[in-house]
Amino acid sequence: MFNHNVIRNNRSFAFESVESLFFSCWNIGFLSERLMHTEKLRFSCNSKMAATSATGFSVGSTASAGPRVGSTQLKASSVKLNPKNYLTSFSGLKAGNSVSCESQSSFLGDESTLVLKQGYNSKAWRCSNRSYSRVQPQASYKVAILGASGGIGQPLALLVKMSPLVSELNLYDIANVKGVAADLSHCNTPSKVSDFTGESELAACLRDVDVVVIPAGVPRKPGMTRDDLFNINANIVKTLVGAVADNCPNAFIHIISNPVNSTVPIAAEVLKQKGVYDPKKLFGVTTLDVVRANTFLAQKKNLKLIDVDVPVIGGHAGITILPLLSKAKPSVTFTDEEVQELTVRIQNAGTEVVEAKAGAGSATLSMAYAAARFVESSLRALDGDTDVYECSFIQSELTELPFFASRVKLGKDGVEVVILSELQGLTEYEQKALQELKTELKASIEKGVAFVQKQAVAA
Repeated sequence: MFNHNVIRNNRSFAFESVESLFFSCWNIGFLSERLMHTEKLRFSCNSKMAATSATGFSVGSTASAGPRVGSTQLKASSVKLNPKNYLTSFSGLKAGNSVSCESQSSFLGDESTLVLKQGYNSKAWRCSNRSYSRVQPQASYKVAILGASGGIGQPLALLVKMSPLVSELNLYDIANVKGVAADLSHCNTPSKVSDFTGESELAACLRDVDVVVIPAGVPRKPGMTRDDLFNINANIVKTLVGAVADNCPNAFIHIISNPVNSTVPIAAEVLKQKGVYDPKKLFGVTTLDVVRANTFLAQKKNLKLIDVDVPVIGGHAGITILPLLSKAKPSVTFTDEEVQELTVRIQNAGTEVVEAKAGAGSATLSMAYAAARFVESSLRALDGDTDVYECSFIQSELTELPFFASRVKLGKDGVEVVILSELQGLTEYEQKALQELKTELKASIEKGVAFVQKQAVAA
């Protein structure tokens, strides 16, 4: 028997008889830490102390917990735990009360802020003096990644493979996907990995899928704007979404392919033509803008990243990206120069990466990270989580534009609520920026709609 004692955010985790232990730091709303392993995860706890990620529990003053490492006594927050309570995990921005635990691996998050409330549907677990309890999430959802052998697709597939909620992971691309699937299939996590190559296998890849993620398309190159990508990626998205409509019309559809401001309207038009459009289930993934805003603000103001949350509205390109720094949590005071500097950096962060890679690619790793966060939030919503919040580019009545990115509440059927309050009480700078972005965003949306309608007329 051996013991792993891991300290994260002033909490102590004791693991015994662990076959393998994986850590994945990934930002679900805020920076969170997830623990992944395949067998015999056990929590060491007593009647008044439990090392756990449950933010919904009553947290007392800092207390000593866990064995000594060298000569240093490790510290952890004291957590009062009722043995009859459920274990709590997190997702998005709010807390829940439970976690479903029945598969052969566990993938748990650690959140230290009480603002976050979220959890899986739960199964009770016992924790008593000198006893151990096994916690194993239920893997029950089928996810397809279209463009899985690309720069975003590969790291995204790895992160999704780590989710305990995924039972089947289907990887599709026009080439080179077999090796990616073979590689991932060796990871000892519950989901079964299958590969599909070429248009002839696309239907099989999508059959009965719950969440479809589309990162397919060409990447940005130095000097290339998002609009330059349009003619190539528009046809790719149109084809793939058409196949989704035919084979899994009820799936959540996550559009990553740029320019998102145009490809999401393209997807909507294709789904309308197929007679299966559900605006609540079509998402433009703008999570990377939130991830960047949180990161840059924390760096600028020397804040703990786990505590930072900045809503980002508008679109997903250039000036259409509008971080609402006045709505940031925790509340922060900015000079006018700081607001301008941060806003411009967040808007141009993609270009920052393209230039740094000097022709070798675009923002693939951070995009995969952000997309995986959105996938996980969607899966938790499908699994019955009642407090999952993310920013996304969706069909919206929040403004006069037909599509708009804002914070939404996710549920089993997709978007449940569009959060209106964050557009109220904007600063003068934000109000002006909001009006300015609308012209460009409107043009991008209309370009996507016209693309599909023009092709339909030609046909």
